[in-house]
Amino acid sequence: MSSFQFSPENEPEEIDSVTLTDDEGRTLECYVENALEAEDGTYLLLMPVDIPVVILAWDDQAEEEEEDSNAILLEDKSEIEGIFPDAKAVLAELDLTLKFTAFTLTVQGELPPIEDDGILTLELDTDDKPLDSEELQFLASFYHQDQKYSIYTPLAPLLFLAKYNLLGEVSLVSPDDARMQPILEELLFDEME
Repeated sequence: MSSFQFSPENEPEEIDSVTLTDDEGRTLECYVENALEAEDGTYLLLMPVDIPVVILAWDDQAEEEEEDSNAILLEDKSEIEGIFPDAKAVLAELDLTLKFTAFTLTVQGELPPIEDDGILTLELDTDDKPLDSEELQFLASFYHQDQKYSIYTPLAPLLFLAKYNLLGEVSLVSPDDARMQPILEELLFDEME
């Protein structure tokens, strides 16, 4: 879970950013994109201040450009820690600073312009959703122990749903929870207006 404490004189509608903290003490600074008052607290739609990134490991048997190549999204913390110095160094060449933040890796700096040939559509096959796709912008590639890795940033914004309770704490809430669907829809609809 994540938590956030702030002074009681702040009202939820006056908050413009919060800091989420994961179980390991890593933090992620987020803007409050939208807020919705409810009986059990205030629900917040949050977007990271820095730019989220993902690291993909490429199948040794296939080249990245081939249509049938397989990319594996790195989610294992120890594997990310092992390649983190190399990833940080290759992004520093683009004047981007890689951060090991809570819930997602992020970079600080100005992204290069989007190029059509640098966009990858990643098919995500999860237990919850059979096949979902996400478009990613290529940033850099590097090798670590003969394994090719690439760093991408999602083109769609990464949003978090959180709840600010009556005790002054902010915690993440699962957007997949059926009870949260109407709240999430209202937060997103208000955000688009």
